[in-house]
Amino acid sequence: MKTHFFNFLYFCMVIKRFLHKSFSVLLALLVLFSTVSFTIEKHYCGDVLVDVALFTEAQKCDMGTSGMAQEAITKNTCCKDEVKLVKGQDELKVSTFDDLNFQQQLFITTSAYAFVNLFEGLAKQVSPHKDYSPPNLVADIQVLDQVFII
Repeated sequence: MKTHFFNFLYFCMVIKRFLHKSFSVLLALLVLFSTVSFTIEKHYCGDVLVDVALFTEAQKCDMGTSGMAQEAITKNTCCKDEVKLVKGQDELKVSTFDDLNFQQQLFITTSAYAFVNLFEGLAKQVSPHKDYSPPNLVADIQVLDQVFII
């Protein structure tokens, strides 16, 4: 019986370590990706999407440009480029417990206290007469006095 309990406790500790590491990596990746800026460039020929590029320049199409001069292409082109810049955060805000107002501090401390005390065992009840046996019954006093609880 005890081995099952200890196996369960070991399993819970392994799961806790795994979840702790997983959430740490997840939060680190979240901070990393929220601070990275990148561009998405799309190249259209007419209304048809030809190329999409992330971090680099989109590949241009050769829509009949072999014998024409460069100036004629820029004037009468049916191609268009669309560039979208996704800007990440420039600075991260580090806040401490002292930055919170009183109600927020009170809520955090009481919820943390309640959460910690949730897993503590109940205090053992002290029974001062646990090791003493009652006296031997010589005569049943309730029957002799005819006193009964109804």
